[in-house]
Amino acid sequence: MRAKLSTTFQSLTVRNYRLFATGQLIKLIGVWMMFVAQDWLVLDLSDDSASALGVVVALQFTPVLLLTLLSGRLADRYDKRVLLFVANATWTVLALAMSILVITGVVQLWHVFVFAALLGTANAVETPVRQSFVSELVGTPLLPNALALSAATFNSARIIGPAVAGVAIALLDVGPVFLIAALGSIAPLVCMIRIRPAELHREDLPPVKDRDSARVIDGLRYVARRSDLVLPMALMSVMGMTLFNFQLTLAALAKTVFNTGAASFGLFSTALAVGALAGALAGSGRRSRPSVWTVLGAAVATGVFGTLVGLAPTYWLVLTLLPFTGFFMVFFAQASNQRVQLGVDAAFRGRVMSLWVLVFLGTNPVGAPIIGWVAERFGAGASIWTGGLISLTTAVAALVWQLHRTGTRLRLRILPLPRFYVVPPAEV
Repeated sequence: MRAKLSTTFQSLTVRNYRLFATGQLIKLIGVWMMFVAQDWLVLDLSDDSASALGVVVALQFTPVLLLTLLSGRLADRYDKRVLLFVANATWTVLALAMSILVITGVVQLWHVFVFAALLGTANAVETPVRQSFVSELVGTPLLPNALALSAATFNSARIIGPAVAGVAIALLDVGPVFLIAALGSIAPLVCMIRIRPAELHREDLPPVKDRDSARVIDGLRYVARRSDLVLPMALMSVMGMTLFNFQLTLAALAKTVFNTGAASFGLFSTALAVGALAGALAGSGRRSRPSVWTVLGAAVATGVFGTLVGLAPTYWLVLTLLPFTGFFMVFFAQASNQRVQLGVDAAFRGRVMSLWVLVFLGTNPVGAPIIGWVAERFGAGASIWTGGLISLTTAVAALVWQLHRTGTRLRLRILPLPRFYVVPPAEV
């Protein structure tokens, strides 16, 4: 058991990565608290409008759609540590300003819209740089483990943040929750300052003079020639747009379908995140690039459980299905991320990961308003199972394409069942 634990958390023995992960955990707990408080605030300000919630989610992620490719170019040209410090400092200032508006009681719905877009802009710069910076913190041999632990950090925050936020909103109201989140975002700044540049793994990077010529179009051409990169990105773009909108759909499901409060919404988010954390840790022992079959199998399972969550008729059944949904959702996303990161040249990593972030997060502005409209018109459950069915259909189509392309055949093995014998009465 001790050997297994040491393998699972091996990247934490690296001082720079340990600092990085600590700062991210503290910040992300606050971010998830802010997301819950923001969703609840929007519903209160808009008379429970799922469409308004969809607009906020879209505004959060529209900058990712517009700016993330440029951010990837910056990551391949400049010091990622400095870029991360600037982006996180901007996020902190914006979060503090938003918390002041909420605490003073002058906040209006349009304020939330504006700050969602501004915070999304800071996030659009930070996320691709952070994704590509992990390889510099630990080096290639530990990269799969570090990526898994980064996903575990994210999902640990998603467990703690919503659970704390639900209780804090009930006790303190939304204003103090925004302030706590803003103060928590200072942690990455402190940790980034303490990281030792001399211990970063930059030996695979091209010379500075070559990095100055890095272009976005070159990164796009590089990916276009690689079907092994295109497949996970294509899957993620569809699933991210149609199913990975649980920030929006679970809030609407809790409040409009089951008529529950903020604490119950936090419980939904926590149940999803518990499974997501397990999914992240399940891939932490991986030491090589995941196969395409791992990615496709996890995608199919994610579509199945996403559909079941949307069709579940009771609160407790949803709560039971969400951990399984979270497990396969993150297992799929993590395997896809590792397949992309471990298959690219270091010179293109920033631009390729910016494209990954674009399909992972940038599809939300397209999907969120549509999902919000479906939730408002046909119910939150319909918005979830529709996304699940679209995701499942896409995953199965990708599986069929890959089988046809490689000439591989699926074989169904039926395990032998134990044999039972009836003993005649005379032999008893």
